[in-house]
Amino acid sequence: MAGRMPVFFIPHGGGPWPFVELPMFDKREVDDLAGYLRGFADGLKPKALLVISAHWEAPVPTVMTAARPPMLYDYYGFPPESYEIQWPAPGDPKLARRVAGLLKEAGFETAEDDRRGFDHGTFIPLKLAFPEADVPTVQLSLIRGLDPRQHFELGRALAPLRDEGVLIIGSGMSYHDLRALMTGRGREPSEQFDRWLQETVNAEPGRRNERLMEWQKAPAARQAHPRAEHLIPLMATSGAAETDQAQTAWSGTFAKARITAFGFGC
Repeated sequence: MAGRMPVFFIPHGGGPWPFVELPMFDKREVDDLAGYLRGFADGLKPKALLVISAHWEAPVPTVMTAARPPMLYDYYGFPPESYEIQWPAPGDPKLARRVAGLLKEAGFETAEDDRRGFDHGTFIPLKLAFPEADVPTVQLSLIRGLDPRQHFELGRALAPLRDEGVLIIGSGMSYHDLRALMTGRGREPSEQFDRWLQETVNAEPGRRNERLMEWQKAPAARQAHPRAEHLIPLMATSGAAETDQAQTAWSGTFAKARITAFGFGC
């Protein structure tokens, strides 16, 4: 459909990684992932961004409604300059109301939050992709319990936004065992899970969605995701993609673990 926005699932890395020097991360890996994030939205002119971040969970889908969202430095133990990073994108209360309306039409209870700021699942990757911070941006929470099918249905309810100039972004990580990432021991389980994930996401859309709903059966699934919050944004983006084919948009290593980004309808 002419003018229809694609949908992306992107990896947001670890903490403030591209904007401060962190000795635990290899510079080549940092540069590779940063390069992808700087360019993944090239050529697109979205009216607004809707971000579903791994770093916000609530009892019901909760939408950020502030016109000028503050920064939320939801990471710990990093250098002082990590807490001075700014990405002053405007909010979009009108889009927030539209998001809530679509979800209510689909049978979801919803809530609003006019105080929450952009967490690092949003401001870190989007400071790279949209450095001018001039695109109105709204965050939407995950639903506690992290049920994959529930988030798929959430994404499907939001699909009409794609025809309204809204770029939907799921921000997480395709591999997220934090302890293994910090010690560089994630390579083998991340590779096992990633092979399954790429085969699954790049499959015919019906098969893709069936397999994603049962992701815990994948090789090394619980080694890759001891907790599912960094994978669940992928379920929402797959729902918003509807019947659009997916493709691997980028795949590389970060902290020696394999991570992958996907685009739908690109």
